[in-house]
Amino acid sequence: QVQLVESGGGLVQPGGSLRLSCAASGSIFSIYDMGWYSQAPGKQRELVATITSGGTTNYADSVKGRFTISRDNAKNTVYLQMNSLNPEDTAVYYCNANRYSNKVRGRLNYWGQGTQVTVSS
Repeated sequence: QVQLVESGGGLVQPGGSLRLSCAASGSIFSIYDMGWYSQAPGKQRELVATITSGGTTNYADSVKGRFTISRDNAKNTVYLQMNSLNPEDTAVYYCNANRYSNKVRGRLNYWGQGTQVTVSS
């Protein structure tokens, strides 16, 4: 089991920046692939960025060049640095941890409770 707690959301003006954090506990953080997902009102949850246990990153086209995902295994924390924010980035941002399990022969997924990001003037 993995417990995930996000923080760092809030209200920011267009063009501004925020850094989200996701603190993990309950298991060996370094073996998990981590990700950030967003869900805007009335829309499905969608991928923002992921980082594997080995450090390989992947981004949605809409955030490439603006957002950076990183992880600190010593602190059991994954970050999402968000720059040049625009109103379309407004959403609840969720942290995800996942890994393959031989026991269940599939991926185990864990989610945080989400943190609200609002971009508005």
